[in-house]
Amino acid sequence: MRPRGELSRSALPLLFLPLLFLPAVVQSARQQWHLQRVPVVLPLQTDARPDPSFLSPAHLEVTSPCDPECHRAAPRPSYWDLRGLLAFETLHSNGHLTETAVGIYGYDPRADTSPAYLVADAAPPPTKTPKAPVRRRRQIFGHDGRFSIAGRDHLLQYPFSVAVKLSTGCSGTLVGERHVLTAAHCVHDGKNYVKGAQKLRVGFLRPSQRDSSPSSSANSTNHAEAALGSAYYSPPSNHKMRFQWIRAKRTHVPKGWVKGNANDIGMDYDYALLELKKPHKRRHMRLGVSPPAQRLPGRRVQFSGFDNDRRGQLVYRFCAAGEETADLLYQHCDAQPGASGSGVYARMWDRRRRRWERKVIGVFSGHQWVEQDGATKEFNVAVRLTPLKYAQICYWIRGNFVDCREG
Repeated sequence: MRPRGELSRSALPLLFLPLLFLPAVVQSARQQWHLQRVPVVLPLQTDARPDPSFLSPAHLEVTSPCDPECHRAAPRPSYWDLRGLLAFETLHSNGHLTETAVGIYGYDPRADTSPAYLVADAAPPPTKTPKAPVRRRRQIFGHDGRFSIAGRDHLLQYPFSVAVKLSTGCSGTLVGERHVLTAAHCVHDGKNYVKGAQKLRVGFLRPSQRDSSPSSSANSTNHAEAALGSAYYSPPSNHKMRFQWIRAKRTHVPKGWVKGNANDIGMDYDYALLELKKPHKRRHMRLGVSPPAQRLPGRRVQFSGFDNDRRGQLVYRFCAAGEETADLLYQHCDAQPGASGSGVYARMWDRRRRRWERKVIGVFSGHQWVEQDGATKEFNVAVRLTPLKYAQICYWIRGNFVDCREG
């Protein structure tokens, strides 16, 4: 096992790393955003609920006894099941709690035609990986492939600038002018809201003026990740980093998470949306319906977050997507507690806008290990933005369904 800081000090080949990040030149069908008509998730009735107690500490890790095979074997929820799962609670900054029932329109679970379900259902069962006899170092799979993002220009540049930190210890992603997407377990443990959820704050990493590390791509948003290969990176010093905090006004959590818990199949709904009290004035990343893993460029996913073992630093990573179900995406991206809640995104060609565009397609939930027959299987899990989840989150952001019909 390498020492924690060894990766940042090692010199990676200059010609190798850029190849991992450069976009494909050919705009093939496999690397385009496929716009599709999404259903409507519309609030129907809102009722007051007893105020939460906010007693439990936030748990930055999610464990579940249900592996990919278990999720695939679960029956597909009915229309009425989905209405219950997509109903949601709203926690207000004054501590009051409401619950909202929803209606679902334009969706038939018995005849779903979304690309995600078609591929998930039609794909052959994946080859089983050997079971490890012992648990590895938590959330790091062999060689630590994470990158600490250094330099004022990089930290304040899209897409790294959309990563934010929650006061409960998790990460999040800017998805609107005043909205942050994160994991539900960062604010709710499945039974009640965690300590600090009522006065939840969102932190924006800001380097000090003294941090003037050079950037070779300060004027290019299309190749921000490629800058990691243009110079050898060393992590920034903690004293050069500070956070500017904004209070959350409202927090939306789907009942699919509230009805379950961190040890239940409810992790399919491990996502939440925060509305800030004021605009953050940064560029945000748009939402996108999660495509099948085989349609991702290089079958690769990426995300940035604030891992606990690198305090005060923004950490970026990428890796190949692994197994998938209709609601979850499994991968072995290296991460540590604190990165949960990060927005998993992909970059593909948008034919309508005629440009390359990054979109958030999932929420990093965390590390999962499953004990089976005395052995341990390990995964890092992200919640996919299905058409229904996209419709729900988009409505939370936009306040209407007209702007949420195509994902």
